[in-house]
Amino acid sequence: MAAKQDLASLLEKARGQRVLCIGDVMLDRFVYGSVDRISPESPVPVLHRTRTAEMPGGAGNVARNLASMGLEVVMIGLAGEDHEGERLEALLKGHAGISPRLVHSKTYQTVVKSRFVANNQQLLRVDTEQAVPEDEAITRALIDAIRTEAMNCRAVVISDYAKGCITPQVFAAAVQAARAQSIPLLVDPKSLDFSVYAGATLIKPNAAELASATGLLTARDDDVEAALKAAQAIVPDSSIIVTRAGKGMSWLENGVAYHRRGEARQVFDVSGAGDTSMAAITLGVVAEAGLEDAVALAVTASGIAVGKTGTATVDADEIRRALRPQDNLLRAAVLAGEDLSRQVQSWKSAGLRVGFTNGCFDILHAGHLKLLEESKSRCDRLIVAINTDASVKRLKGPSRPVNHERDRASLLASIGLVDAVTLFGEDTPADLIERLKPDLLVKGGDYTPETIVGAETVLAHGGEVHIVGLVEDISTTAILARSKD
Repeated sequence: MAAKQDLASLLEKARGQRVLCIGDVMLDRFVYGSVDRISPESPVPVLHRTRTAEMPGGAGNVARNLASMGLEVVMIGLAGEDHEGERLEALLKGHAGISPRLVHSKTYQTVVKSRFVANNQQLLRVDTEQAVPEDEAITRALIDAIRTEAMNCRAVVISDYAKGCITPQVFAAAVQAARAQSIPLLVDPKSLDFSVYAGATLIKPNAAELASATGLLTARDDDVEAALKAAQAIVPDSSIIVTRAGKGMSWLENGVAYHRRGEARQVFDVSGAGDTSMAAITLGVVAEAGLEDAVALAVTASGIAVGKTGTATVDADEIRRALRPQDNLLRAAVLAGEDLSRQVQSWKSAGLRVGFTNGCFDILHAGHLKLLEESKSRCDRLIVAINTDASVKRLKGPSRPVNHERDRASLLASIGLVDAVTLFGEDTPADLIERLKPDLLVKGGDYTPETIVGAETVLAHGGEVHIVGLVEDISTTAILARSKD
């Protein structure tokens, strides 16, 4: 396997390359809130909604990940002539690097998955969908789009969620288009009959799909090896990579099974992690990497994805940082200047809600944890800005801070709730907030929106200001005072 720095070079090799993504696009909706009581009507929790986030899901999330990793993506899929279909197309168009080519039909209802979340835990998922009627016009429109858009692409990716887009005719058209352009065809399967994917260069089932397709167990390595060989017999001309959640990934190469373990990380949400691994494998193939290196890249990317909430995307910079040995233990990046601005713009271009909170964070305590938990529950990506040592001294006196700014930043970066850490040397983060224009500003303490620095800027740009109450008798000052007793 290539060294980690060589794996990072694959990102540069693939950057800007054009990929055709075909599959079942859907609208992922997350309703976030808090639960403080049980309904008097029946023993169910009452969710107090605080915000709703929407993003492309299914094959749309594969496209989002591909684009976030630096590829140019043409997205072909099926949507209804309904509000949700219009919303889905608008979200895809608004994502940098994605060019949607959706086929809209009156006979089809856009698939919507609504998840209700409190304290980073899903309470319920509601799916809105219907069986897809046979429609020759839909099939013809999808095939015409595939034949047109496959030109000048470096790979074709099929994301089959069994929602009606990937019919035998559509798949055959994708195979023909890939062969005509002499480019690889990669499939994330849903059918339990792998023979329908004959003609694919690579097939990436998960362990449950592999077990169902072969009728074999996939719990242990030797089970997986037998199942891979059985699957290979069904599609002898296709490479097969199986994703195994926390156990990593396994694959066959020249009849020999190999295993790549996942990296130990705290898991917050597995939504979309399979899409992330599919995108990373595609990137590796586009960069002409071998299977081992493509898998290694995918293991790193999906490990980042499960540490996030919502339908996750992972961008190229996050993968580069994870591949740097000195950063392996850090969940978030410590960024400044234009690097931070570019990261925020990248998140916003992906349709993600960016939150911001700030403080000295001199000695981490339960009050800080509450602040971070509430902040992250209201946004997709959270920036924590901390005062530099010089700034803390001006605000708190010559005996502070207790911990150096470098150590404070590293500790915050290691907390899975945090997506980026930055430092500011001024007494307030007003200039930083004006430059970043976050969608959410969170402050802990006994404040009103009028007294919070940066609140006016955030509200003027359509953002939200949220105040987290203090945890009684918990503060850095109180902790230091008790330590002297």
